[in-house]
Amino acid sequence: MSTISNRLLATKVLKSLLSQQGSLSSLLMTLARENPSANLPLIREYTYGVCRWYQRLDFIAESMMDKPLRKKDSDIYCLILLGLYQLNFMRTPAHAAINETVSLTRLLKKNWASKLVNAVLRRAQREEGSLELAIQDDTSARYSHPRWLINALQKDWPDSFELVLDQNNQQAPMTLRVNTGATSRQDYLELLQQAGIAASTGKHSKTSLILESPVDVSELPGFFDGMVSVQDEASQMSASLLAPAAGSRVLDACAAPGGKTCALLEYQSGNLELIALDNSEQRLQRVKENLERLKLEATVICADAIDTNSWWDGKPFDSILLDAPCSGTGVIRRHPDIKLLRQETDIARLLEIQRQLLDTLWPCLKRGGKLLYSTCSVLRKENELNIEAFIARTDNARPVALDNQQANNCQYGMQFLPGTDKLDGFYYALLEKY
Repeated sequence: MSTISNRLLATKVLKSLLSQQGSLSSLLMTLARENPSANLPLIREYTYGVCRWYQRLDFIAESMMDKPLRKKDSDIYCLILLGLYQLNFMRTPAHAAINETVSLTRLLKKNWASKLVNAVLRRAQREEGSLELAIQDDTSARYSHPRWLINALQKDWPDSFELVLDQNNQQAPMTLRVNTGATSRQDYLELLQQAGIAASTGKHSKTSLILESPVDVSELPGFFDGMVSVQDEASQMSASLLAPAAGSRVLDACAAPGGKTCALLEYQSGNLELIALDNSEQRLQRVKENLERLKLEATVICADAIDTNSWWDGKPFDSILLDAPCSGTGVIRRHPDIKLLRQETDIARLLEIQRQLLDTLWPCLKRGGKLLYSTCSVLRKENELNIEAFIARTDNARPVALDNQQANNCQYGMQFLPGTDKLDGFYYALLEKY
């Protein structure tokens, strides 16, 4: 498939994304299924890059146009953003970036737009210096984040918000979780070296290896035999923090896609009575696939965790992992489309879901049991303040101290900011029922 055709597919993905027709990952999965000859790595580079720098590219595009395009011509706008991304962030020669982007207007059957696209891109190229000055004067364009999120981060992390914003604009490393029931971390590191894949051990999880450069999972030794999984090191920590005892009864309340479910099972070599619960049958399919690949067993149930009557047998759990639905503001570097899809108004809805999950699942925990609350958010409302409010309204809940020198230790729990020791942004709080 030609470079032009791959650019056209990338444009169509971006148009669907801006029309709220799915996430970037889901849209790319559909594209790969329907266009097997497409250059998916290149299309990922185009689409992820435009999302990562969307606010900046949008600022440039609007500055170069006399009036906004009509809604029905959003594909042309996505085309302009794609051209600007190539000019500003890729090694594509300027003449190729401009000419091939302009040529796509004909493939879109909008020949009238060729002059517009050409004029916008060439003007942006000519006025690069003055545009850079204008970008520095616009907060959203400078940091390439929506203004509401910049304000929230500045409020919550006044000394670190610029670092968070910068890390969000970086590409996250590929991190592995070694299945120590199948091999040791050191032995697997040697297998990677033999395969010519450079990696180093992580600092926070005894099962983590961080690759110097990402590779396709098919290149990982023993991946399909269950020796290793892809999972950020911060997420891997859930198993050692909850530390369920061998043979204990464990609930993973929001389990899909199953990374933490499998990490918990691997932690005790599969010797757990574990229920993996999620309200999406489609997402639970991923859980089942991961369990099968890793040769692990769990009871997988599709149900709403809040509706305990639909799934709970009344037998208390020794341990509960509640990886709550959240804003995802700690994993923007992995999912830059969060900048486009997440809205400030979403936070109140998510807070209510988190509150309901905490209040509903707590009675399912036995006395002396522990619940580990986690999110991939960096917003205090969803994390420390949420747990503070829960403890205040719950007379038999007390926090268990978590100590990590690299984390931002809070009054309740601990917060990792994105990029700390190459980790994603992640929050943990451990609660004990007495």
